[in-house]
Formats: sequence, structure tokens, C-alpha cells
Amino acid sequence: MKHRREILAIAIPAIVSNITTPVLSLVDVAVTGHIGDAVYIAAIALGGTVFNTLYWLFNFLRMGTTGLTAQAYGRSGADSHDTSVILFRSLAVALAVGIALLALSYPVGHSLLRFMDADDATLMLACSYFDILIWGAPAVMLTYALSGWFLGMQDSKAQMWMAIITNVMNIILSPVLVFVFGFGIAGVAVGTLLSQWTGLAVGALIARYKFRPVMPALRKILAIRDLLGFFRINTDIFIRTACLVAVTLWFTHAGALQGADILAANALLLQLFMLFSYFMDGFAFAGEALAGKYAGKSDTASLGSLIRSLMTIGVTFAVVFSAVYAISGIRLLDLLAEDKSVVDTAKEYIGFAVAVPLCGFTAFIWDGIFVGLVRTRAMLASMAGAIIAFFAIYFATRASLGNNALWIAFNTYLLLRGVLEYLIYRLRRES
Repeated sequence: MKHRREILAIAIPAIVSNITTPVLSLVDVAVTGHIGDAVYIAAIALGGTVFNTLYWLFNFLRMGTTGLTAQAYGRSGADSHDTSVILFRSLAVALAVGIALLALSYPVGHSLLRFMDADDATLMLACSYFDILIWGAPAVMLTYALSGWFLGMQDSKAQMWMAIITNVMNIILSPVLVFVFGFGIAGVAVGTLLSQWTGLAVGALIARYKFRPVMPALRKILAIRDLLGFFRINTDIFIRTACLVAVTLWFTHAGALQGADILAANALLLQLFMLFSYFMDGFAFAGEALAGKYAGKSDTASLGSLIRSLMTIGVTFAVVFSAVYAISGIRLLDLLAEDKSVVDTAKEYIGFAVAVPLCGFTAFIWDGIFVGLVRTRAMLASMAGAIIAFFAIYFATRASLGNNALWIAFNTYLLLRGVLEYLIYRLRRES
């Protein structure tokens, strides 16, 4: 299969990076779980939810940087002045966003924490955790910019090493600060904070010594026309990401309205979706990097064959995951939870989890391609159509179908994203 080697060279390190990412929050939960009181776990879960929501919204810094860098790489190669300008412009915007998050941490972060309606003891600890870890916001934003630039430069291994070293540092630091120095929940936060800045330092060193970007003139970095174009692209991605967050939050909210068992069962089944997404995101990253490179070269023949190769790989993985979930999904649910009533409830909806890979793989692939082509407005349009369908189907059928309505809406939303992006791509190519 043409492009297989270059796809896998980017996808495999990206998949490793994706799989290691949840380790950061998992270590925090594991450490607090041994402090001795459930309130610590609740506080970490509360703080982690707020950080995940905030940081997810700003992931546009990675995606927008990837597409622009990949196209510059395709036009002029790795040593071009354009790739250096994009790097430093992205870093400047990322630093500004990180500082803004710090400045707004009290009104925004604490408001979100209070919105969760936790008890006073949990809220107090969660606020303490948040107030320390928010100082990692600039590091996280700068890491997003670096990760996107590395991917655009066709190097996902650098991103992988940043993630691995960040997690290794957290595994070492957090337990030491908690159990050796007795810092409690503050030790967990400081351990994670130091790990985030360490990961950024590793990325900066890789960029400096492997790629040796040349610092451009400040007027070039802050050129108004280019900055406005950068913000337009990232605004599209930001709104699209907000739509993703809205669907995820509503999915959880709608499950909660049906009772604790349904909420927990849906959460279990979503873990199967998350596992699939870690793999498909790796191939989406490959699509971002390679589609951008071929677009920069104006090599439409290679772009077309790349899309066919990615779709072939995508459907193969989708069939494998769906088959595994169909055959062993119930066993996986038994491994994930011990509460029999929750597992029994989840088993009633296992068919929807089986269908998710088949419904969703095209959305992942096309998202990657559109990011690489910097067609962010078209990507946003497809998301708008899909989210409208999600809510329309859910509200039209929830009274008669209950939780089935939620899963039908979710699978339709995934399928429609890919279908609409395909149609938009075909229409633009033929016009």
C-alpha cells in the first residue's frame, strides 16, 4: 500500500503519545487514593475535569500550527524560514493564552469548580489543587504549539518523547512529594506542575538542537495580516472544539438525568470509544502532517492516494475494533467495573459501542486531512451539521427510546461528520 511507511512513521509514535496522556491524571488519582480519604480523590477528579475542559478548548494551538507548518514544509522543506516564523508565532500566541489563563484563573476556574456543586470540603481541596496547577497553563499551551509544529515537520517522535518524559517525571515526583515530604494534595499538584514544565523543556531542547529554527524578526512574527489569518484558522477550530465539548457534556448530562446506573453504564461504554479514538487519532495526525505536506507541494496525485491509503487503514482498524467489541465487549465491561447492576445495564447498550468504530473512523481521518489542508471553515461547517443532527435526533426520540435515543444520536453524529466532510471535499475538488 502506497504511503503505508510514512503513515505508520507518524501514526505509531502519535498513538503511543495518546495512550500515555491519560497517565498524568491517573497518577494523580492513584496517589490521592492512598492519602486516606475519599474527599481527596473527589477533589482531584473535580479539578481534573476543569483542567481537561479548559485545555481541550485551546487544543486549536496544536491543530492550527500543524496544518500551517506542514504546508510550509511541503513548499520549502524543513530548513525554510517560513517554518521558523510559524513556530515562533505559535509560541507567542500560546504564551499569551497561557498568561491569560493565569490572569483569569480565579474568576473562571473557581466559577467552574463551584458550578460542579461539590460539598465544601471537596471544593476547598479542589481549589487548592487548581490554584497550584494553573501555573502550568503557559507550559501546556506552549507544549501544544511545539507538538503541532513537530507534527507539521513530519516528526511525531518528538511529541511522543515529550509525553513520555512528562509522565515519567510525574510518576516519580508526585509520590515523593506526597509520601516522603507529606505535602498532601499540594504535593500532587506540584508534582504534576513540575512535570508539565519538564515536558516543555524537553520539547524546546529537541526543537533547538534537532531542527535549529532561526529566530525571525519580531515584526515578521507579529505581522498583522498573518496573525489575523492564524487567528481565523484557530477560531474555526476553537468553535469546532467547543461543539465537541458540548456533545460530550450533554452526553454525560443526559445520562445523569436517567439515573446513576445509566450514567455509569454510559461512562463504561465510552471507555471503549476512547480506546478506539487513541488509535484513530494517531492516523488523523498522520493525515494532518502528510496532507499538509502534499498540499504545500501542490501534489494533488499524492494527496489523493494518501487519502485512499488512510481510509483503507481506517476501515481496517474500525472492523477490527468492532469485531473485538462484538466478541469480547462484555468481558471488557466486566474488567472495567465490579458493580453488577452497572455492568448489566451497560450490556443492554453494547451494540452501540460495537457500531461506534464503524460510524466514527471517517470523521477522524477527514478531520486530519482537513487540518492539514487548513480547511478549518469546512471542518466547522460539517461539525455544525452533525451537532444539529445529534440534538434533533435526541430530543425527537428520547421520550420513546430513552437511553437508546442518546446512543443513536451519538453514532449518527459521528457518521455524519465524516460524510459531510467527504461531500465538502468532493464538491470543492470538482468545482
